[in-house]
Amino acid sequence: MGWTDERVELLKKLWMEGLSASQIAAELAEGVTRNAVIGKVHRLKLSARAKPTNTTQRARPAPRPAPRRVASPSASMSHVAAKPRAAAPMSRPQVMGATALAVTPEMEADLYVAPAAAELFIPEDKRLNLLQLTEHTCKWPIGDPLTKDFYFCGQHSLETGPYCEFHSRRAYHQLDRKKR
Repeated sequence: MGWTDERVELLKKLWMEGLSASQIAAELAEGVTRNAVIGKVHRLKLSARAKPTNTTQRARPAPRPAPRRVASPSASMSHVAAKPRAAAPMSRPQVMGATALAVTPEMEADLYVAPAAAELFIPEDKRLNLLQLTEHTCKWPIGDPLTKDFYFCGQHSLETGPYCEFHSRRAYHQLDRKKR
């Protein structure tokens, strides 16, 4: 498909009328795609255009309330008092757009927080820089690489990986099966 002068003029006319690239591609037919129309519009530097033919705004659906958790019938029959939730309800701003990864208050209560691990103390004479590392030394970085006090652990590494026993436990921790 070639862009003849007639087709280019028709493209300009339809673009200025406010048709979308898909509508123009359908009008031109003969193998013209939406992307071809967009590319040609950019090459022609056609930026000014009329208002789109469809100026009515789409109605946005009302946000759905979060699903409530329903206790099982066996739980309601038990004589054990249920502990009330300590989490206060959060006021979240109304979100538009993709919310597939939005965190709900119910999810926040179930998040796992790893305990803070103490760092292994390495004496200054045992600290290694990048050029001093070998295949038998621990390659765990400590500090900020952009500062002069950055170093690597340098302890003897395990045969199964690049880190010493302490840093291997930090790097390859197993999640508790209950937490999953």
